[in-house]
Amino acid sequence: MKRCWVLPVVVLTIAGGLGCGRARLSKLTPGKQDVRQIPVAEYVDKMKAGWIGQMAGVGWGGPTEFRYNGVIIPEDEMPEWTPGLINQFHQDDLYVEMTFLRTLELHGFDVSIRQAGIDFANSGYQLWHANKAGRDNLRSGIAPPDSGHPKFNKHADDIDYQIEADFAGLIAPGMPNVAIQLGEKFGRLMNYGDGLYGGQFVSGMYAEAFFETDIIKIIEAGLRCIPKESQYHECITDVLRWYAQHPDDWTKTWQLVNEKYHLNPAYRRFSCTGPESDFNIDAKINGAYIVMGLLYGQGDPDQTIIISTRCGQDSDCNPSNAAGILFTTIGFRDLPEKYKIALDPWGKFSHTPYNFPTLIRVCEDLARDAVVNSGGKIQTSDQGEECFVIPVQSPRPSRLERSWAPGPADETRYSKEEMAKITALLGKDLSEAIGAFAPGWKVVRCGEEMAPGLRAELRGRRNVLVTHPLNPEIGCVISRTVELPANRDTVLELVVGHDPRGDWDLIVNVDGKELRRKTIGPETTTVGWTDVAVDLSPYAGRAVKIELVNEPTGWRYEAAFWAEISLASR
Repeated sequence: MKRCWVLPVVVLTIAGGLGCGRARLSKLTPGKQDVRQIPVAEYVDKMKAGWIGQMAGVGWGGPTEFRYNGVIIPEDEMPEWTPGLINQFHQDDLYVEMTFLRTLELHGFDVSIRQAGIDFANSGYQLWHANKAGRDNLRSGIAPPDSGHPKFNKHADDIDYQIEADFAGLIAPGMPNVAIQLGEKFGRLMNYGDGLYGGQFVSGMYAEAFFETDIIKIIEAGLRCIPKESQYHECITDVLRWYAQHPDDWTKTWQLVNEKYHLNPAYRRFSCTGPESDFNIDAKINGAYIVMGLLYGQGDPDQTIIISTRCGQDSDCNPSNAAGILFTTIGFRDLPEKYKIALDPWGKFSHTPYNFPTLIRVCEDLARDAVVNSGGKIQTSDQGEECFVIPVQSPRPSRLERSWAPGPADETRYSKEEMAKITALLGKDLSEAIGAFAPGWKVVRCGEEMAPGLRAELRGRRNVLVTHPLNPEIGCVISRTVELPANRDTVLELVVGHDPRGDWDLIVNVDGKELRRKTIGPETTTVGWTDVAVDLSPYAGRAVKIELVNEPTGWRYEAAFWAEISLASR
């Protein structure tokens, strides 16, 4: 159920029937706080454009992602734009941040970081780097902010929250401290230090883009949202300086960025791939490529995306951030038609309840909440025009952190009750099927794909149990705790098979120790089946937990077929 606003919306009538005009800063009388005003309709128009920019950037740059590392993408290898590329409904660069929007929609801005972590832990999509490590930590019981702390997350300086932070600025027009605090709540699920600052910098630029069109001023506003002593701040400041020195040649600035932030190990001290790798997913260098697109694009949507893409490395995420910020300054109404004409408004973003109109409505609702919670007002003119009146905020950056020399972790863990809320670890209920197939055993973390359950006949065998991994990272587990006889040898006997189109890894664990791992696929089976025997005699006379894991191998037809699961004592 959606919660009520934390504070009631304040609606005032402007005397004389005047509207609030276009977005602007209003100077009040001495001793009064300055405010910014923006018509709600204009806010919505700009916010819509921000989402379109993200979709355009990630769609256009998508084919180049991490194909060009430490090199500029040649001009003739830049993909062509086609209007259909706007429909990016299956992009992790978009739907991950919508998980955070959903948390705010359901729980409000006062949601705890622990609840935010539970919601992220329950997400079902595939993840990589800091996102994956953070979610794995959450699912194992490591509560935030430790899930993003370098002690537990070797990807803490990676790009992940920077990719996803657009939402925080898009629902915080003119409110940099709201954007910063959203980073403290959601960015710490997976990042720390420069990895966190990258997202707060990006969201700070979005917050400013509703009121400012000068790109340098927007970048400077983003910089005010992060600690001046951080390497991330140093990187963006360098890009601004090098742009001033080489305003007509972005490749010279690219070379300077590459030399300092890619080739110099001092600026890759917590790089997850090591400073010698061409692959660089550190937030700093990719943040530099966002800024280069904005600066050298000179306000042109095409050139902003092209330059940010051609810088290389994470060359779909970076143009997505850059275009999102630029498009916010332009507004949906004034965007070139080629970015709007093919938009499918009813396409549903994967792993979310949102299509485009629903997404826009949710963001507007959250922005209204943010304005009022920040001490602002929503005024209505005699003509019925609504206007956000927002007190001017001086940004309050997060504390200075360095992932290569972090402060102490909080050492916080989820309680048993909280862990019970992480339902993503449970999966499809196969209790009835496993009870009929192999009494005494139970199934957890079974995914929904490929119709798991008990089949009367499959690939020439009768009474076959079908399981499937929960997701691309978590295998399905069949388990049983059993007392093994003391004076007899026991053998675990399995008959297992695979779908003709795929394979999977069988893992046999006993009391947490891996005893057998075998790929079950065309090269290891006869007519799709194989017998596997595991000697349990070393555990004679003990109560042990046996786990049979249907482990994913690449997310392609990874159903496991079980024709027999039995224990034979001799």
